[in-house]
Amino acid sequence: MGTAGRRAGLLSALFGAAAAGVAAGVAAERALLRRSIRPPADPYADERFGPQPFDESLIVRTDEGVDLYVEIVEPADGVDLEFDELFPPSGEPEPTLVFVHGFCLDMGTYHFQRRELSLRGNWRMVFYDQPGHGRSGRLDRGEYTLESLGAALRRVIEETTPDRRIVLIGHSMGGMTIMALAEHAPELFADRVVGVVLIGTSAGRLEATRIGLPEIVARAGRPILPIVDSATKVTGTMLDSARRASSNLAWLLTRRYGFGTPQPSRALVSFVERMNSHTSTETVARYLRTLYSHARYPALDALRGLPVLVICGERDQITPLALSNEICRRLPDAELVTIPDSGHVVMLEHSAEVNAALAEFLEKIQ
Repeated sequence: MGTAGRRAGLLSALFGAAAAGVAAGVAAERALLRRSIRPPADPYADERFGPQPFDESLIVRTDEGVDLYVEIVEPADGVDLEFDELFPPSGEPEPTLVFVHGFCLDMGTYHFQRRELSLRGNWRMVFYDQPGHGRSGRLDRGEYTLESLGAALRRVIEETTPDRRIVLIGHSMGGMTIMALAEHAPELFADRVVGVVLIGTSAGRLEATRIGLPEIVARAGRPILPIVDSATKVTGTMLDSARRASSNLAWLLTRRYGFGTPQPSRALVSFVERMNSHTSTETVARYLRTLYSHARYPALDALRGLPVLVICGERDQITPLALSNEICRRLPDAELVTIPDSGHVVMLEHSAEVNAALAEFLEKIQ
C-alpha cells in the first residue's frame, strides 16, 4: 500500500472511531428529545437564512492565488440622516465595518447583524468568505495558516476600503485572523483601524481547550496532525461522504457544541450545520495545525489604545469565557460583554443582545 493509501486508511480509522464513540450517544439523545417537553414554537421557523441583499460583489485574489468572494453593503439610499450623522465633525465618513467569520462557517454567521445595521442605514459594511469556506476558493496544496488569513484580510481591505477608517469585527477564527493582521501590519491599527470587536475568540491556548471538539475527536486530532500536511482529496471525499451519511449526528453535535440554550431554535441549528457541512473535510484537516498552534498574545499590543469590545457566550464550549477574560486581562481598557445561556454562535443564538452591544460600541467610536 502506498503512502497516500496508508494515510487515508489511518485517517478514516481515526475519524471512524471518533464517530463511533459519539454515535453511541445519539440514540439516547434522540430518545431524550422525544421524551422531553414539547419545545416552544421556533421563532425562526420562517426566517429566510442564506444570501442577503448587497450593493456590490467582487472577487479578491490572495497572495497565494485563492479567490475570495466579497460582498459590500452601502449605506441605504433615502435614509433621512443629518449631514453630521453621515460626516462627523472630522469631515470623514463613518468607518467601514469589515466582518470576518469563523472556522467552518461563512459570512452568513452575521445574518442578524447585517440586517440590523442595514436597517440603521448609515453603515458601509464588507463581508467575505475566508479561504476554503463558503463561496471562496481553496488552496491547491499545503495547509492554511493564520498568517495567510491575516494577509488575505489585508487584501480585502485594500480592494474594498483603501482609504477609509475601518472597524474590524471577528468571530472565533475571524478574531484570530484580525490578531494575525495586527501581528504583521501594526501600522494599519495605528493609522486606520478605529475599533475592534472580538466575538467568541482566543489569542492562544486553543490546544488546551481542544477547540471544542468532542473528547474522542480531540484525542484523535493530535496524532493525525503530522500526517495532514498534504491531506489528499481522496481522504477528504471519503470523509465527506461519511459525514453526509451521519447528518443526524452532525446536527446533534452542532446543537450541543455550538449553542448554550437548552432548547435552541431548530432553524438556527440547521442553518449553522449547513455552513459546517458545506466546509469540506479536506479544508478542515488543512486548518487543524494552525488552530492548535495559534498563540498571538503579543499581537494584542497593536490593539492597545483602540476601543475594543469582547463578546462571549457564558456557555461557549469551543472558545470558553476564560479565553475572553484573558484577552481583557491583557487589554484592560477593553469592554467585556458576556451573554447568559449562549454558546459559541452567540451572534446568532442571542442576536438581540449582541446587536445592542455592537450598536452601543459603534455609537461611541463614530
